[in-house]
Amino acid sequence: MTQSMQDTPANQVDQQANALQRMLQPNSIAIVGASSDLNKVSGRPLKYLLEKGYKGAIYPINPKAKDIAGVAAVPDIASLPDGVDLAVVVLPAEQIEATVIELAKKKIPVAVVFASGFGEMGAEGKAMEASLQQAAQKAGIRILGPNCLGLFNAFNRAIATFSQYADGEMNAGPVGFISQSGAFGTAICALSRARQMGFGFFVNTGNEVDISVMELMQEMLALPALKVCSGYLEGLNNGHALAAVAEQAMQLDKPIVLTKVGRFGAGARAAASHTGSLAGEDRVFDGLVQQKGIVRARNEEHMLDIVEVLLHCERPTGKNLAIITQSGGAGVLLADRAEEVGLSVPALGETTRKAIAQVIPGFGATGNPVDVTAQFVAQPSILTESTIIALNDPDIDVGVVWLQLMHGFTDKLLEVFAEIKSRAKKPFVVVWVSASEKAIAGLRERGIVVFRNGDAAVDALAAVAQYAQARRRWQADLDLSQKQANLGRQQRPTGVEPGRPVPTVQALALLKAFNIHSAQAELVTSAEAAVEAAKRIAPSGSVALKIESMEVLHKTDVGGVALNLSSDDAVRQAFLDITQRVTKAKPEARQDGILVQAMSSGRVEFILGLKHDSVFGMVLMMGLGGVWIEVLKDVVFCQCPVTPAEAADALGRLKGAALLEAFRGQPAVNKEALIQTIVSLSQLGKACEDWLSELDLNPILLSDKGLVAVDVAMVA
Repeated sequence: MTQSMQDTPANQVDQQANALQRMLQPNSIAIVGASSDLNKVSGRPLKYLLEKGYKGAIYPINPKAKDIAGVAAVPDIASLPDGVDLAVVVLPAEQIEATVIELAKKKIPVAVVFASGFGEMGAEGKAMEASLQQAAQKAGIRILGPNCLGLFNAFNRAIATFSQYADGEMNAGPVGFISQSGAFGTAICALSRARQMGFGFFVNTGNEVDISVMELMQEMLALPALKVCSGYLEGLNNGHALAAVAEQAMQLDKPIVLTKVGRFGAGARAAASHTGSLAGEDRVFDGLVQQKGIVRARNEEHMLDIVEVLLHCERPTGKNLAIITQSGGAGVLLADRAEEVGLSVPALGETTRKAIAQVIPGFGATGNPVDVTAQFVAQPSILTESTIIALNDPDIDVGVVWLQLMHGFTDKLLEVFAEIKSRAKKPFVVVWVSASEKAIAGLRERGIVVFRNGDAAVDALAAVAQYAQARRRWQADLDLSQKQANLGRQQRPTGVEPGRPVPTVQALALLKAFNIHSAQAELVTSAEAAVEAAKRIAPSGSVALKIESMEVLHKTDVGGVALNLSSDDAVRQAFLDITQRVTKAKPEARQDGILVQAMSSGRVEFILGLKHDSVFGMVLMMGLGGVWIEVLKDVVFCQCPVTPAEAADALGRLKGAALLEAFRGQPAVNKEALIQTIVSLSQLGKACEDWLSELDLNPILLSDKGLVAVDVAMVA
């Protein structure tokens, strides 16, 4: 694939952006290889442009026809006027390269290439793709595809696709959708149409020989007609571009909802550190999108659920959910799911409960969930007033109303929900189990989001609450984020080669420069020097001795560690024992000495790490440390640098986060110190991004007083 716009020379960026703008909103379209048979793949683009009412100029290129469907045909590319906005190329793979070169000569900025037979077909296809890429770059023309279904703009009816999706109604809605899959992407478009939620723009990027999802996302976010952008990803090769798009989305308050497959397929790469071994592409991707406020959906239905709530509901100001239902059992199910996905279901305040009790039957429930019973059928105001009262509770941020069947009362219930929407000051959605099509359509016409089951509703609300929280965090951290973007570079320690470990003393000095607290330590080369160092470091305590060797990364594996040494004789003997054990286990390893380090204590072992990821750049990992990192693998990744609010949010996503809190008489750890250390380490990672490969601080011992890093492994 080509370099991203972030890496492109400045004098080319405007031209590239202009090409994408003209592609998305073309005033003129040429169809190279247009067939006079409008039912063929090569005839459909013209068919759809005519049927859907495209108002721009159309130039079907066919040397054998004078006109096609009443549109004057052009015999060849050379006969086109200069500067047509978009070319749709409907030719076989072997003709594509020569065709795009000819199009470039006519100053056409971008070509949509449908043809397959490129990189997806193996070595020969990859070679063709590489040649096409080079030819297009040299000629100065952008390419969408190859092996793609093209695009459509439902606003100006520019239908540059052969997909049968275009046979149906093209409703222009405020959603942009980009897909790396053609068939699956148009299937999602069809689902959105069934929900009366048409996509305003759709683009399939295919093999992405040139134009990428992230470039298109940047362009779509800038379009005033769009409120939400969504995408389907199968892979990503530029994490920095993703972060830049996320920042743009935050600035514009236009949420991005992505479905990415391959969650478990990437696997973990062998690496020198725990951080490296756990940094599979998807694990890092998941951490980055949560850090940056991009909403990740599990599948196509979940994606559309989230998009629909984002379109029609105000952003909730928190994660507290009110549940109003006609079934106690349904209320419990909704409450269980809410807590499972990160929402809270707090008890309603006493004032709220008393007000609801004045409205609902005595055999109903006024807590949360609120059970209005089936009595609301006879008296609809029960549902109206109880919902409004519950939503007005100061501890509630968003609501869900659950009901079932009620086919005979559809019209009345539509009036009820319309009134609730007009009076409610907080967002809510409806779950209507076994609803009629009339009920579903009626609610959607009124801008009310309706689901057919509770899990889908709660999951979508949780995702939207997550986005709202991320944007509040972004706004609070805005000044700090801008300052962190200007972090200076830190040079590689002297004498350290790429791919080699950094000596511990130099690593500790770098940590100290970034205010990361580590246990006091000295490097010695004799048993007597170890005894003297122990007296200086821990005059009334104990020390640990650790082998220092650039050939030994995991010291305990070769007997290179001795702990809790409190006497001169113990230190002296440990020095000799470690030297002998390491010599026996790894006779080829050069021993640079023994590190004498003060023993430290803490209630919780934690790990922080850095890893230079080929896709996302420098990333930071956090999780439970010591041996638990290998057993539980309970970790979260963020892209460097990290702000305090992002660090706190990431800590909250750890499954073992409760271990950081007070329990069984033990005080909570000092989370402020931990958050500051996370921020400082992320700043170190950003400053050393040019040379640092991996770093582990494991374990870091946490207590209520603070923290101390007792072991560091750093690789250049």
